[in-house]
Amino acid sequence: MPTARRLAHEFLDRRGLTTIFGNPGSNELPFLAELPAHFRYVLGLHEGAVVGMADGYAQATGRPVLVNLHAAAGSGNAMGALTNAVYSRSPLVLTAGQQVRTAIGLEAMLANVDATQLMRPLVAWSGEPSCAADVPRSLAQAVFEAELHRRPSYLSVPYDDWAVELEETATLDRRVQKGLAPSEAQLDDLAASVAGAKNPALVLGGDIDAAGLFDRAVALAERLGLPTWVAPSPHRLPFPNRHPLFRGVLPAGIATVSAALTGHDLVLVLGAPVFRYHQHVPGAYLPEGTRLIQVTDDFGAAARAPMGEALVADPAPVIEALLGKIPAREAEREYVESPEPRTGEKALHPEQVFAALRDTQPRDTRYVVESTSTNSAWWRQMDLRRAGSYFFPAAGGLGFGLPAAVGVAMGSPDRPVVGVIGDGSANYGITALWTAAHYRVPVTFVILRNGVYGALRWFGELLGTPDVPGTEIPGLDFTAIAAGYGVEATTARDEDDLRAQLKATPDGPRLIQVDTEPTTPE
Repeated sequence: MPTARRLAHEFLDRRGLTTIFGNPGSNELPFLAELPAHFRYVLGLHEGAVVGMADGYAQATGRPVLVNLHAAAGSGNAMGALTNAVYSRSPLVLTAGQQVRTAIGLEAMLANVDATQLMRPLVAWSGEPSCAADVPRSLAQAVFEAELHRRPSYLSVPYDDWAVELEETATLDRRVQKGLAPSEAQLDDLAASVAGAKNPALVLGGDIDAAGLFDRAVALAERLGLPTWVAPSPHRLPFPNRHPLFRGVLPAGIATVSAALTGHDLVLVLGAPVFRYHQHVPGAYLPEGTRLIQVTDDFGAAARAPMGEALVADPAPVIEALLGKIPAREAEREYVESPEPRTGEKALHPEQVFAALRDTQPRDTRYVVESTSTNSAWWRQMDLRRAGSYFFPAAGGLGFGLPAAVGVAMGSPDRPVVGVIGDGSANYGITALWTAAHYRVPVTFVILRNGVYGALRWFGELLGTPDVPGTEIPGLDFTAIAAGYGVEATTARDEDDLRAQLKATPDGPRLIQVDTEPTTPE
């Protein structure tokens, strides 16, 4: 009879989950034994980096990915990175090794006490098989839960279960699918609302890009002539940022969002919560006389919204219906040129760095960005016109950038990948450099070194606490750190040197350190 391990491996193979990101411990070895030869195990040196890489890989491929964590300790190490995967709605399937069943109650070393509670409320589902015979079914549920909710799931498995022989009937060869098609009446009502508005606006969220609807969203905005915003705190870019209809990224405060939407009688929000606020700027949620309609397939986002109306549906058929039901309006389609970059006095201004990236990198480059203090400079200079061009930590948790750039590059070898990382952020996921070097991942890391936590200083000013300690981080040399992990690394002396280095095409990972002047997010 087959073992639970073999049945699990066969199920994962059928579902296409043959790439495993992990950092193994003793409890995980029995699951990893006898892996089929065509499975790929991607080793990370810290579970935070492991989850960040898997998050990037899942976003780049649009498919679930398996992550193998080490008991409670490894799960705890991964939790910070997990917050980003939750809000990017990445379908990660997290598995963790558990002590043998007879030792869990004794709280033996490496027992995961109350394992199902450990990752809640972050994950969509958390479980532990009731017995060895329940392992294949539990694993299948973890996969289906992640797919259905588009959110990580978590399964703890006692390691003595994997070698137990089970009946062949325990195999699971089935599909679970979700369909959220709106009714014709709902579509007619929505189309009438949009068509009847005097000055409607469109707000797009990262889910539009994640669902492969980037081009259809552009078509909708152009057909209806809708001024288009990106929802606050975007983790993906759902609309070209130099398009004439692009109005920018909405600010992340209640009153500031309301001010930005003033003058619009209808705001249609597709594929976004309303809204992911950050800095607390209280005020009216919407301008007086403005109606908001949200379309999302995220039940939680619809239920917790403080204003507006919500239609819980897949945005894809909604976009197609609006394209077909509303007469076209004239709209400008000539893309806007980027302004001249600001220059620095003692070091490069971040705008000079971003202009260099814009001018030297291929149009289809994927950018993984974790430099929070340079947001305004980024959007002023970049020209992103392709789907899947932008990835950002969805929960704001540092440590996403370096690992996610590795995962995105592994998941999309047909497109160039550049990680744009601040010197403060880089330290949280620095071990991903080893994985990049070990697997010869063709990714470029551009480290912006300004010696401070720029976003934190800005927030200190915003909160009226400018004199707090711990905002300076001098003395970091990422070229030396990268060399220690096996990544080729250089320093850009000036703008010309940076552009010359960026024009070279790497056949493996490389790191370019650039000294920049401190800036603020806005």
